[in-house]
Amino acid sequence: MSTGRRTTADATADPGAEILTEVAGGVLIMTINRPDQRNAMTRSAAEQLAAALDRLDADPDISVGILTGRGGTFCAGMDLKRFQLGERPVVEGRGFGGLVQRPPAKPLIAAVEGWALGGGFEMVLAADLVVAGESARFGLPEVKRGLVARAGGIFRAPRVLPQAIALELLLTGDPMSAGLAERHGLVNRVVADGGALDAARELAATIAGNAPLAVRASKALAHHSRTWTDDEAFERQTAYTDPVFASDDAREGPAAFAERRAPQWSGR
Repeated sequence: MSTGRRTTADATADPGAEILTEVAGGVLIMTINRPDQRNAMTRSAAEQLAAALDRLDADPDISVGILTGRGGTFCAGMDLKRFQLGERPVVEGRGFGGLVQRPPAKPLIAAVEGWALGGGFEMVLAADLVVAGESARFGLPEVKRGLVARAGGIFRAPRVLPQAIALELLLTGDPMSAGLAERHGLVNRVVADGGALDAARELAATIAGNAPLAVRASKALAHHSRTWTDDEAFERQTAYTDPVFASDDAREGPAAFAERRAPQWSGR
């Protein structure tokens, strides 16, 4: 694994792309770029986001991803006009937005300003951490449209929220404020409007400074062990943790601590 980190922005060449990408400091920022349509998801945007997420997992110089929306809205869900014409913003094997069915192995932070509705909220639920502007709103309004939140909302919302709160979202279709989402553990940090991306960058920088093998193993085990008993977890965790303890990074971490220097992670 390369130990170098790009510190200058590596932005998408095409400003008209529906997903803009930028790399800096080991962090890949993916921005939904349909502000005039409140960043409603299209098939093209889903395919572009899936490609960006593949890059996140494949590039050894990238440790963390951030997903956000341009123009003060995260994502208003699928583009209903295109839905009426038969388009589905789904990528085979990856689901809605190219994300919800197969999130990346590396950490993903959702930086939310404004509305995160329907599939947009389901993409938030597929992320690992959430930073939100204080006016952000989260909702699953599918029942108001004769639909259901089948891009993960029906089962992920009750995992991260109290059952009654999740059911209120699902059955009324009414949105939840950022403050309430934070109180119930859905959102990690609420910041001033316009500050979600900067706060997400700070969080991502902290994660990117840690050993990449340990970070990926921690995320994978935390997710996969949700339905395991304690006995099963202690037995099964070795497949995730033994490679970490046997790695070069496991030797580098204590050595750097003892020598009072920053660790140089190799990812091996």
